[in-house]
Amino acid sequence: MITKIKHLRNLAVFRSFDWDSEVRDKGNNVVLFKKVNIIYGRNYSGKTTLSRVIRALEIGKISDKFDDPECCICIEGSRDVQESDFEDHNKVIRVFNEDFIEDNLKFIVNPDENIEPFAILGGDNTTIEKKISDFKEKLGSNEDGKETGIYKELKSLDTIYQAAKKSFEGAQSSLKSQLSSKATSRPNGIKYQSDKFGDQNYNITKLNSDIEVVKKVGFSPITDNEKMQFEGVLKEQSKDTISELSELTLSFPNFKNKTKEIVTREISQSDKIQSLVKNAVLNRWVKEGKDLHQDKLETCSFCDNKISENRWKELDKHFDEESDYLENDINQLLNELEAEKELISLASLISKNAFYSRFHDEIDSLSEKYKSILKNYEESLISLETQLQQRRKDILNVQSFNSVNDYSSELEKIRSKYDEVRILSNDFSKNLKEEKEKAMDSLRLQEIYDFIQDIKYDEQISNISDLHAKVNSAEQFKNEKAKEIDELLDQVSALQRELKDESKGAELVNKYLNDYFGHSFLSLKAIEFDEEDTGNKKYRFEIHRENKKAFHLSEGEKSLIAICYFMAKLQDVDTKTKNPIIWIDDPISSLDSNHIFFIYTLINTQIFKDQDFEQLFVSTHNLNFLKYLKRLPGALNKSQSKYLIIERNDSTSTISEMPKYIKDYVTEFNYLFNQILVCSKMESVNDENYTAFYNFGNNARKFLEIYLYYKYPDSSDDIEKMRKFFGDKDIPTVLINRINNEYSHLTGIFERGASVVEVPEMNRAAKLIIEKVSEDEDQYSALLRSVGIQD
Repeated sequence: MITKIKHLRNLAVFRSFDWDSEVRDKGNNVVLFKKVNIIYGRNYSGKTTLSRVIRALEIGKISDKFDDPECCICIEGSRDVQESDFEDHNKVIRVFNEDFIEDNLKFIVNPDENIEPFAILGGDNTTIEKKISDFKEKLGSNEDGKETGIYKELKSLDTIYQAAKKSFEGAQSSLKSQLSSKATSRPNGIKYQSDKFGDQNYNITKLNSDIEVVKKVGFSPITDNEKMQFEGVLKEQSKDTISELSELTLSFPNFKNKTKEIVTREISQSDKIQSLVKNAVLNRWVKEGKDLHQDKLETCSFCDNKISENRWKELDKHFDEESDYLENDINQLLNELEAEKELISLASLISKNAFYSRFHDEIDSLSEKYKSILKNYEESLISLETQLQQRRKDILNVQSFNSVNDYSSELEKIRSKYDEVRILSNDFSKNLKEEKEKAMDSLRLQEIYDFIQDIKYDEQISNISDLHAKVNSAEQFKNEKAKEIDELLDQVSALQRELKDESKGAELVNKYLNDYFGHSFLSLKAIEFDEEDTGNKKYRFEIHRENKKAFHLSEGEKSLIAICYFMAKLQDVDTKTKNPIIWIDDPISSLDSNHIFFIYTLINTQIFKDQDFEQLFVSTHNLNFLKYLKRLPGALNKSQSKYLIIERNDSTSTISEMPKYIKDYVTEFNYLFNQILVCSKMESVNDENYTAFYNFGNNARKFLEIYLYYKYPDSSDDIEKMRKFFGDKDIPTVLINRINNEYSHLTGIFERGASVVEVPEMNRAAKLIIEKVSEDEDQYSALLRSVGIQD
């Protein structure tokens, strides 16, 4: 149903109309249209403009005579329809107004034109009608909330589809939210960690691309150690070039060979003192004594005996030049070994701080190995020293040489590897920017790899895929069922086309003219002719009077034919059974009271008979017609009907709830009676009742004019009629005449407008009128009932 016309702008008298702010009830609640809607408005108040807005929903466009029109119509269960697309709805709408007449009954406007034909269902082919009935029964009802048949199956399938779609979209949305948060949320999104991940313009699209990368078969996540290295690279500042290590020349092979030669060198045993040869300690002691005494002392400092010349000769022969040479060689080699030890103690590597952090682990490893090998090298030197010292102590006797490991080549390898790292570190300075970019890429991809593990990305994707399959399956079932419905509807339409008959449309119009209005002399004829282009049989409608095409129709005849044509067209194949929204705009123009009643009867019987409509709107300027409209089925049911009034103020109009005095009373006569009755029962004026007193003069004058005219329908004047009505006493007549004249007119008694009403006079006059009317008990009881008061 149409619930409200949300706003109208630049549409004739509706310059800037807003429903929610203007159409409210006494409780300040927004009023909405109901199933039956009665709209009252005087001529030129805007009724036809409203009908044109609704007709735009029917034909898909609004008159181009409006400049920049704007409108918005709210339809229950559908999106709002605006001026940009009047076809954006699924409702069947039929509007009767002057535009409908101009479009369909051109003959009424121009005698040279015809009337658009229409076809309704024929009435003889029972077999086809039975098939149509069977198809419709199979289809069932499509009323919202009350579906049956295949429509119910479709709704059930649609419910399943919507639930599957909701689950699918929910899973999609959840994953998208997680991805979006990881990509762009503050402060932990990848976008806002560009110093670590390298992209200030990172977004969910790039994240999806990176996810594809980390999910490829060849991708390997980085280790914790690599991660630390990459993080270290990002902190790196460009370092100075690392110089080569100072040259280190090692002589260990030479030392080893010389030591072996010295330790194993033999000394001639001739002329040797055997006791000393056999005792290396004693030999050493004697050697030192000889050096202390020879050419210095003549007696032995130990035994105080004189050392003979012969003993000196024996000692000289024993400690000959060969042993001195050997000792000198030992001492010289020991000095060389000591120098070698000092050399290697100074041969340290360059600090790892000179290198980039990515090389620190390797430098640490090389340094540890270097220290270890240096220590081993030093121990090898010490081993040579030990053997030399041992020979020096026992210089006369050959010693066996204990082979010692040579670590010099290992030291060279370490220094060579160290130099390779130095070169790499120096090269790294040249490529630091690229290395940082590589580190950022690696860290970012690792971050994404960890992220998709944490959120169970693969499980979510699999679940979304399963849900999508369910959506597709549910949608397929739903579409197949909808297709089945469409096919059945197509079959119904095809069968209806077999039954349709344009001549039946003309006959139905004539039936309405005859049955409701008694116009047997005026009829609509369906004229068959051959179409020029195709040769197909076609129909056109003509108005005939006494079997001749009629001209010079009266305004009343035009109105009758137009409304009968519209009512008959509601039965055409494009409208019947489609539950239309119907809008009838002021259908009683130029008609007398009898015809007004018959139009009401036509609406009542033909529209309400089968309840084959979704919503009804009827607008009128005629209070007599409004009186009849209140008798429509459901018109007095507040849950089913709504009464509205259009009021014009200068050049603009507005819509509001119909006032109680128009809605509740059958005629103005009943309303006037109620106002006099109210005035007769009140003793004082207050904020609630003052209008009854202030309007009493007008109300009483009009009531008595109507009442006395029907009581005394002769030519006597008003005073005479009041004297007959109130009796021989003059006081009631004079009092009421004075009030009627003085309080309903201010001309000549201007001072009356500057003072308040005289309550006692009003109350007294009202009581006199009520007392006289109540003398006719039957009439008085009927009047009371008409204003809602039981006897």
